[in-house]
Amino acid sequence: MKKLLVISGTVMALMLALPMQSHAQQPARSGAAKQTTRDIKIVSTAGARALADACSAWAEQNNQVVAIAILDWGGNLIESHAMEGAAMNAIDTALLKAKSALRWRRATSETNKMVRNGQNLAPTFMRDFPQPGALPIVVNGQVIGAMGVSGADGEKCAQAAIDSVFKGQTPSSSR
Repeated sequence: MKKLLVISGTVMALMLALPMQSHAQQPARSGAAKQTTRDIKIVSTAGARALADACSAWAEQNNQVVAIAILDWGGNLIESHAMEGAAMNAIDTALLKAKSALRWRRATSETNKMVRNGQNLAPTFMRDFPQPGALPIVVNGQVIGAMGVSGADGEKCAQAAIDSVFKGQTPSSSR
């Protein structure tokens, strides 16, 4: 038994001492290097809070009551807020809208039009909520999250908040 341990230990030491080239270090076969990682921007907690505050301020200025849900790029809820007087289901509705905007990477008003005219019925059987009121949050061409707003002019409120918080980093989400 001791000989076996000594031999296996010696073999292991020799294997560790041998120079090995990992798969990642091998030259690319097609001539062009392939990108194996990507930098992903995310909405920070502070950014999400700022979005909720900006949307609430816009709603107050426009005499509206809204509820807000903000998702990160992976669909995780990172901020929600309901103004005083919001309906009991408003947060749930805002969340469903935000999920739909994130999945389809477009304003839910656009998805709603696609469903209504029969162009694409997938959102209805995929349990999405293609009702107007949510926008994807796009920074430098990358979808970094979504903002759903329940009540009144949800997409206008979301767009005002996104424009305010990201100041020129986002193209206009609503068309």
